[in-house]
Amino acid sequence: MEARAIQRTVRQSARKMRLVIDQIRGRAVPEAYAILRFSKKLAAKQIYKVLKSAVANAEQRAQRENAALDVDRLRVKYAVVNEGPTLKRFTPAAMGRATPILKRTSHVEIHVEAAAETRAPKAPTAKAAAPAEDKETPPVRAGRKPGKGTKAKQAGTSKKKRSR
Repeated sequence: MEARAIQRTVRQSARKMRLVIDQIRGRAVPEAYAILRFSKKLAAKQIYKVLKSAVANAEQRAQRENAALDVDRLRVKYAVVNEGPTLKRFTPAAMGRATPILKRTSHVEIHVEAAAETRAPKAPTAKAAAPAEDKETPPVRAGRKPGKGTKAKQAGTSKKKRSR
C-alpha cells in the first residue's frame, strides 16, 4: 500500500528544509514522527504535517480498498523538497537605490509505503542436511584446478613492465 502527500509553496527555503527531510528518508513512520517532534528546526513542523497527511491518505486508501493496514508498519519511501516560486521584494538602500529580497518557497513531497512482511527462514530440507564429510572439502569447479588463478591473473602478476 502506497500513499503520498504534497504541500506546495511552504514559506521556507528548500535548502533549510532538506536538512530535516534527509533525517527521515527511509525510516519507519513512528521513528520519523519522533525525529520531527524533537527537532529544533522550524521546517520540522511543516514536514510533520505533510507526513501526517501521507499516513492519513494511506489509511483512507486501505479503507477504500477494504485492506488491512497497520500504520506502525509504514515506512517513508520517498521524501523530497523542491524549490517553489520565489517572491521578489525590494527594500530601500543608500542613495535612493533598492536592494532585492528573495523570499524563497518550497514544495514538500512524501510517499509512504507499507513495509514488506519478513518471512521466517525455511526449515532445512533433506538435501541441505548432507553428511558432515561433504562439508569439509570445498566444491571444485569443473575445468579449474583448485588454488590456481586464471591465466589473465597469472600473466599480469608475473611480468612487470619497466619504464625508462
